[in-house]
Amino acid sequence: MVDTLTAKQRSRNMAAIRSRGNRTTEGALRFRLVRRGISGWRLCPPDLLGKPDFVFRAAKLAVFVDGCHWHGCPRCYRAPASNAGYWRLKFKRNKARDRRVSASLRRRGWRVLRIWEHEMQRSPDTVIERICRVVCRASS
Repeated sequence: MVDTLTAKQRSRNMAAIRSRGNRTTEGALRFRLVRRGISGWRLCPPDLLGKPDFVFRAAKLAVFVDGCHWHGCPRCYRAPASNAGYWRLKFKRNKARDRRVSASLRRRGWRVLRIWEHEMQRSPDTVIERICRVVCRASS
């Protein structure tokens, strides 16, 4: 099948994809944080570089919940068959952006925690423990 979308059409399609509030990732993490009684976090603060999904300002922790497909998880990622060149470049840019954002936040004194979508689905308690270790250490 030939990909017949123009760059403008593809851009419009990509812009329509929700990037926040995904139930299987951010929503699941939010639910578990509340259930565990972990507080002091904000959702997607617009003033912080990269717009982390969760921010614990007191602990200076930025948490990103990265979708395995869009961020190129080494375990789960499967390259789309159609328009392979476009997608290869797209995912390469996504990964480079993620590295730049993480490095920049770290230079500013933030801890950065990147969680893969599959981690939230397969072992959410382990994810919560990773967050708690940083947050609890900062509050003591």
